[in-house]
Amino acid sequence: MDQEYIAGPAGDGEGAGRRRFLAIATGAATAAGLGAVAGCASGGDAAADGQGGPAAPSGKPSATGPQGFDVAAENARPGHADWPVTKAGPARAIEGFADKVSVLPGESFGLHVSTTAPRFTVSAYRMGWYGGARARLVWRSEALPGARQPEPTVDSGTRMVRTRWTRTTTVETKDWPEGCYLLRLDAQGGEGQRFVPVTVRSAATAGRTVVVNAVATWQAYNRWGGYGSYDGPSGGYASRSLSVSFDRPYAYDDGAGLFLVYEAPLIALAERLGIPLAYTTTTDVAREKRLLEGAAAVLSLGHDEYWSPEQRAHIAAARDAGTNLAILGANCCFRRIRLEASDLGPDRTLVCYKSSYEQDPGFKRGHPATVDFRSAPGADPESSLLGVIYDGYPMDAPYVVTHPGHWLFEGTGARAGDRFAHLVGVEYDKVDTAYSTPRPIEILAHSPVVCEGRPSHQDTAYYTVPSGAGVFATGTMRWVEALDATGDGSSGANHGLDARSGALTTRVTENLLRVFAAGPAGRSHPAQDNVEAVYGGS
Repeated sequence: MDQEYIAGPAGDGEGAGRRRFLAIATGAATAAGLGAVAGCASGGDAAADGQGGPAAPSGKPSATGPQGFDVAAENARPGHADWPVTKAGPARAIEGFADKVSVLPGESFGLHVSTTAPRFTVSAYRMGWYGGARARLVWRSEALPGARQPEPTVDSGTRMVRTRWTRTTTVETKDWPEGCYLLRLDAQGGEGQRFVPVTVRSAATAGRTVVVNAVATWQAYNRWGGYGSYDGPSGGYASRSLSVSFDRPYAYDDGAGLFLVYEAPLIALAERLGIPLAYTTTTDVAREKRLLEGAAAVLSLGHDEYWSPEQRAHIAAARDAGTNLAILGANCCFRRIRLEASDLGPDRTLVCYKSSYEQDPGFKRGHPATVDFRSAPGADPESSLLGVIYDGYPMDAPYVVTHPGHWLFEGTGARAGDRFAHLVGVEYDKVDTAYSTPRPIEILAHSPVVCEGRPSHQDTAYYTVPSGAGVFATGTMRWVEALDATGDGSSGANHGLDARSGALTTRVTENLLRVFAAGPAGRSHPAQDNVEAVYGGS
């Protein structure tokens, strides 16, 4: 076992282990078999890093947000179930990236594509519900000339992969509705297919529930070109990139990054319900101080680990102004990063030196250290915002309901002590009052776990603040994945999650989305603190 991996506070020295984490978490073939599972964190100094049903507790909000985008009307349009990549082809057959993470409707962006095929097409699919098809074809290009772009280079100081590819084509987004998009690149003759994600973001979010694509985390885990934020070609932590660039394709999930596993199921559910949605990314939230003004709720999805101080400050300010916050994953807001420009534009380089922060030129110039938020210098544990704190990895355990009378469990039929196999994993959070913890806070599920021989608990929690905002955290990274769980789990697919887990997470999420969309949840559903009852004397 890599000793540097297990030495850091929940996450330094995690190269091969965190690569294997991605394999465990997503089942991605590209990450399979990448070294031994390593360490289980304890909050401070241990190791590494159904649909339908009865009506929800409050009425369904109008699907039309104040800006006029109608989610229900959009999803009533015919879907196109042929959107997935079915013929990925060889590794370098075709791949690409957009030179903007997000654009406003009507803005253009550049596509940088490398392919061995003489020609290729681009198909833009807006991801949503669409009667179960999960996507709608919004635009398709004519056949475009293909060319092989130069091999990437690696910066000697930061080990950041650089492509310096030329722009292949410019894509106009005229008449593209707001939303999360996957562009599918199809090489001529079926030689290969790959995705390129891009967000058509909302100009304003007032009155809407905001979907935040966790693009910083997608990029940190991206090992395209052989390097990511956890390791390099050697598999060791010391060979990791200290900065990573958005100017490259995503290696995982045929170019989709972490979107399909950790975000798409939630977006499909929210759009099926007709919740008034707005769409943005972590980089947009960091850049635009007023973006979240008046938002009904903000959703952090699945795996949203890497945050800038600006993003955290803007989301905390929104909470303190009455905007609800839902953390539908675990290990959220764990890494403190800095965004810098790349050759192609602002906010396209993610800087995270972790334990080597003293070497960071930005830190030497007075910027905050790019270490874990809970670590010195400038320690500010994520629990002060989330209510829960990251506690461990790797983990697979049953989810145990302990507060079935809570409004979030309404309509689930869950009883105290009910267990849902495999729903806790692969990372988990808990309420730990040794760290700054907002009160009152309610623990809804309190699941015993044993991580690398260390007994602990996973917690699902809900707290409220004087502004009226409610904050909900699932405490498990598998929550969004479980929304799509079907069958009895015996196949072992999707971690063995079954339809029973799918029904529970779907109904709880429906209750959450409807109440959070209606305004500050704490006014109608104030938290009733039960930490002492659950933990005893806390």
